[in-house]
Amino acid sequence: MPYVNIKITREGATSAQKAALIAGVTELLRDVLGKNPATTVVVIDEVETDNWGIGGEQVTLRRQRERP
Repeated sequence: MPYVNIKITREGATSAQKAALIAGVTELLRDVLGKNPATTVVVIDEVETDNWGIGGEQVTLRRQRERP
């Protein structure tokens, strides 16, 4: 029973996009490893950008700097 945990920043991923991620990961595990989709678990965690850091900096600050 594969368990996949996807972590993304909370920046407006739609329900349809999340469904596509779940379906795509499930399909990938079936195609590459022969795993049964019926027993594949995919969890998506959305993390506030204040709680996600890259290179010692909050993603919130990086996004603000990157926006024109």
